[in-house]
Amino acid sequence: MEKSIRRYFALFALPGLICFFISFVIPFIWGLVLSFCSFTTITDVTFTGFENYIKAFTIDNYFTGAFVFTLLFTFVSVILINVIAFAFALLLTRDIPGTNAFRTIIFMPNLIGGIVLGWIWNVIINGVLAKFQMNIMSDTKFGFWGLVILMLWQNAGYMMVIYIAAIQNIPQDELEAAAIDGASGWTTLTRITIPAVMPSITICLFLTLTNCFKLYDQNLALTAGNPNHGTEMLAMNIFNTFYSRVGFEGVGQAKAVIFTIVVAFIALIQLAMTRKKEEAL
Repeated sequence: MEKSIRRYFALFALPGLICFFISFVIPFIWGLVLSFCSFTTITDVTFTGFENYIKAFTIDNYFTGAFVFTLLFTFVSVILINVIAFAFALLLTRDIPGTNAFRTIIFMPNLIGGIVLGWIWNVIINGVLAKFQMNIMSDTKFGFWGLVILMLWQNAGYMMVIYIAAIQNIPQDELEAAAIDGASGWTTLTRITIPAVMPSITICLFLTLTNCFKLYDQNLALTAGNPNHGTEMLAMNIFNTFYSRVGFEGVGQAKAVIFTIVVAFIALIQLAMTRKKEEAL
């Protein structure tokens, strides 16, 4: 059976590989080429070398700000989402009445589109700040924490489901043995539960990391980058550069290449670190 699978592996893998090359590899390579060019269409291309990359960091002062804002937002959001999702998972795997209802309620925000979520939280936050004669555009920190709360509300439920599945797969005899030996709740959590769910932690960290970096719809609906580009994230900055500034298409493409490389680099580091932790445990 194993020999038959190996014999026809190429046949079954070929359609997927073709789709991968058409949808990702070829566009990425062509986009990389265009980042070194000045262009208006893909047929009207003039090679300019590293000019677009230099302009991205010199002429456009907002790109560096968006980069720093995105890094800070991602760092805070990834930690909060996973800590709270894991806490919910621990709570909702206990014998508590109404557990299924609570799981459904916490998960539901993940089903709402980003534009709608941004509008909902824009109304809520502005309603609260109106009592102090302010709004979400009054200060960058309002937009920052508004985005963090929005991302937490949307993603915590999804990550919680992954953690619940992992916790429910922990062998009960290990937990029972720990209880018989008199292990405290903290000891059980750190010595049994967390090591057992490390693969799920790796997955959830990767998902939240990539989701936070590529955030656009929520950013657009909640703050649109205001005040004065202070809450503009990388995806929005790239979009605005490419589509809103005539003659800056190449600069926008250079930013997109930088963005892709940075996200891939950080994601690979995170995966390597968490997998090394898995092996150590």
